[in-house]
Amino acid sequence: MLHVHLLSLFPSFFASALQTGLMERALENGLLAVDVTDPRDFTTDKHRHVDDRPYGGGPGMVLQPDPIARAIRSLPSPGRILCMAPSGRAATQELMRELAKEEHLTILCGRYEGFDGRLFDLFPLEPLAVGDIVLNGGEVAALAVLEAVARLVPGFMGKEESGVEESFSDSLLEYPHFTRPPVYEGLAVPDILSGGNHARIHVWRRQRSLELTCQRRPDLLDKAQLTRDDADHLAAFVQAEGSPSLATRLHVCLAPSPKQYTRRTKKDAGAQARGHGAVHGQLTQADLAALQNSFGLGAGYVLTGGQTDSVPGAEDPAASSCVRCADLASVCDALRTQYGAAPLVLAITSWPKKDRTLSCADVRTLAAARPVLLVAGEQGQLDKDIVQACDGVLRPVRFLTSRQLEGRMCLSLVLDRILGDFC
Repeated sequence: MLHVHLLSLFPSFFASALQTGLMERALENGLLAVDVTDPRDFTTDKHRHVDDRPYGGGPGMVLQPDPIARAIRSLPSPGRILCMAPSGRAATQELMRELAKEEHLTILCGRYEGFDGRLFDLFPLEPLAVGDIVLNGGEVAALAVLEAVARLVPGFMGKEESGVEESFSDSLLEYPHFTRPPVYEGLAVPDILSGGNHARIHVWRRQRSLELTCQRRPDLLDKAQLTRDDADHLAAFVQAEGSPSLATRLHVCLAPSPKQYTRRTKKDAGAQARGHGAVHGQLTQADLAALQNSFGLGAGYVLTGGQTDSVPGAEDPAASSCVRCADLASVCDALRTQYGAAPLVLAITSWPKKDRTLSCADVRTLAAARPVLLVAGEQGQLDKDIVQACDGVLRPVRFLTSRQLEGRMCLSLVLDRILGDFC
């Protein structure tokens, strides 16, 4: 039997939920036990204070450590201790299945600005969030976790398969369901569901799950166990949808390296790389053309700076697809004419001193509304004037390491992170 201990300043909040439906039945049948502890019962002052002003200033109040610590220590067997907080790890169905196997589970409900940080040093608290949202308190979130865990306890739902064939069970969203009448307001139940061929029904449901996941939560596909048939179906589905690929709105511009960079010694270049200087090695026009073809990008551009000298890689026949322009302004004018809107111009270079950088996820979102031009340097460096002319700087692709990436590899990673599989 799973025993859940709830720590809350508002014990009455849970009364209705614990006396309703399957939850009430599970408690009556001894499948589940739930108790609620109020930290106010462990205060030592007559006013039963549980909060105080934060050190360092700031709005709101913070829950004091002593009442919470006393409340936790009053539990004979707290088991795993969850702490509901928007800063916690995301709650997943996989975690709920893991928690359902515990004998004891304690859930702390936060209030105000949260818990005193020392509690996390005193107890093995596991911060947990039910979404990227902020609630008035942890009670709503704790109730969601309680129900998600309780329904996985054997015997809770009657039919055990009800907890298997549902959303997130295979890192996919669940397929749509239908019931009587067979036709409602002119809409009929899919014929395949009433044909009695269970093999075909299984395939139909799998395909609908794949499609819904691709439409609503494509991020889940990274964890899903996909077969070749699944991949083929998804590829055909995306193509049939007819949504224009973001790749065609993504353009790359190759700029010559600043003269002062080409005069640096190898020692200087290595030192700058360690200090977030050069972010990638040599990048040629042929590399740009190859990436343009591989990812299905929009037209690639090469800045000549008004020079007539040959551009590295230009001798490769594959590089003929790149458009040569005198300066960055000319490239922006060409894209403005093509799209009827000015492009978002981002430099691929080192960390700027003051400006905020954009992530690949930011670019993916912005590219849906306007064309994006990524500007890279032949030797991984851009002239200061070019960087200043850009709208922003793309976050370095490997910013947590000092290792230097080869030019084509670096740009490949950037493009792949922006586009993913379904962009």
